Amino acid sequence: MALRRLGWGAVAAAGVVVSDRVRRIAEEEAARALRLGCHRRAVVAALLATWPADPVARTGEEWSALRAALPEGTDNATIRNRTRQITAYVGVHGRLPAGLCELEGPPVVARQVSLAAADRQQVVVDRVDDRMMRVWSQLPTCAAPASYRDWVWHAFEVVLPAAVPAGVKVCSPTLRPRDGRVRVDLPWQTPHTPPPVDGHTRGLGVDWGVNTLLTATVADLDQDGSVVVDGRPLRFDATGVSARLVRLRRHREHLKTKADHLSRLRDGRPADAPADPALTGKLACLEAEHAAVCARIRHLNHALAWSAARWLVDHATAVGATVIYVENLATLEAGGRSRSLNRRLSGAVRGTVFTAVAHLAAQAGTAVVTVPARGTSSGCPRCGAAVTHVKTPQGRVAGYRWAICSCGLSLDRDHAAAERIAARGLANQTKTRRDRSGNAAIRTATDTPVRQRTRRPTPAATTRPVRDRCKTAPTRKQTRPTGAKTARLLPLRRQVPAPTDAPLRSAGKRPAGRTPQETNPPRTVRQVPHTVPTTAPRHPHRVRGAILGRGFHRHVHATPITHRDGGTGGMSGSMRIT
Repeated sequence: MALRRLGWGAVAAAGVVVSDRVRRIAEEEAARALRLGCHRRAVVAALLATWPADPVARTGEEWSALRAALPEGTDNATIRNRTRQITAYVGVHGRLPAGLCELEGPPVVARQVSLAAADRQQVVVDRVDDRMMRVWSQLPTCAAPASYRDWVWHAFEVVLPAAVPAGVKVCSPTLRPRDGRVRVDLPWQTPHTPPPVDGHTRGLGVDWGVNTLLTATVADLDQDGSVVVDGRPLRFDATGVSARLVRLRRHREHLKTKADHLSRLRDGRPADAPADPALTGKLACLEAEHAAVCARIRHLNHALAWSAARWLVDHATAVGATVIYVENLATLEAGGRSRSLNRRLSGAVRGTVFTAVAHLAAQAGTAVVTVPARGTSSGCPRCGAAVTHVKTPQGRVAGYRWAICSCGLSLDRDHAAAERIAARGLANQTKTRRDRSGNAAIRTATDTPVRQRTRRPTPAATTRPVRDRCKTAPTRKQTRPTGAKTARLLPLRRQVPAPTDAPLRSAGKRPAGRTPQETNPPRTVRQVPHTVPTTAPRHPHRVRGAILGRGFHRHVHATPITHRDGGTGGMSGSMRIT
């Protein structure tokens, strides 16, 4: 309607008859593109108006002038990307662009039909049952309808996925035609009250890592304003999945390199030369395999992100935490590091994990707040001083895994960062603000020292009887439990039969010990096994939660979920993706 007030309404082609509802759908798509273009133009205009002498290293005054000219809510990633775009333009043309239209080409609009822009005279949504919905819409029967008789009602049924709850209200979908199929983006509405962003006394601080995807800790806010942690780390270790993703990315890059090489060979052939069927077939095979590998990477990242989010929200519910504090890594850039680390950071699923956590936490009534990430791993959660990163607590060699401080802190690096994140969130709850999308964030925060809760000895440890080690009487005979069995690869000496094909060297009883072996036997004889090679594994590799039906991947190590009543939920319900 804003476009129509400005006189920018959509007009149908000559000889084509469309209803007013169809024009509304087209105007809605145009309004979205124009609104996005208006925001981009404002950002580019602010950057050009305050363009510094060195765009890579702005001074404090230059940053202040830029922040004052930028639209409200512009993040650092947008500033960095637009600055690089303008710098590349200056490198090619030798001058600054006049504006957005000179800096980049026309926007690309997605092929989609937003039925939500129309009313019930154009589209009607009816839910048949819990797993089926029917959409009625007026669609043309030809490419260029000449009258309203060419518009008829069509009904198509959509099978609802299992994620859609029963009884919720489904809304008008968005249709996306692609590759001969129509994909349906179906929103649904559930009554939801946003949880409060302040007034929390127990929270969960979460630190993101490359190998250990999530490391969390539980923190409480005392009445005096201090933050207390229990010292128990909660880890979601996806090292095996990360290694799998690295191998898939290398394979994808290898396929892309080969496909590009074959494309150059195909394009370099003479124009009058016939096409090589072998070259064309091999190129098509490589492109299909490349698409399959990309799909595998997307599916594995999606499963990993939602499984980690489900595990985190279940832990917050189990310990009674009403808020989850996550470090804001939206502007983390993969650059300046090793090639492998840059590749892993570029393919990380931080955004998907945060979206999944916010979605699942909203269903559980738990707030999700982002806190500044600067200094979370470099500062001590106890005293605030700079920590030293070493490989292990015993070997004080520079590394990544462990953090030590002069105040006596000796803690895992990710665990220490999680405590610092939780302290920043609980101590700065009054600074939490929500943006237009509903995401809560703390822009500026002050660090608060964290102290660890003193653990009391358990009653079982104090009442345990002390074993008498005095030798005033004969040693009591110890009986082996009936359930204890020896390993199958290590038989008892008395159970091994004596060799019958080897001649006896001497009569009498053999002394105790290992069975004698022939060093240089005159002929091939069967030797009695008396040792087990240490290189052969006795049991196949099996990690916790690797049984079928527990977790989505074999090599995912996660802290079991312990509820407040003392029960252990395990990983079957918390990590299964529904």
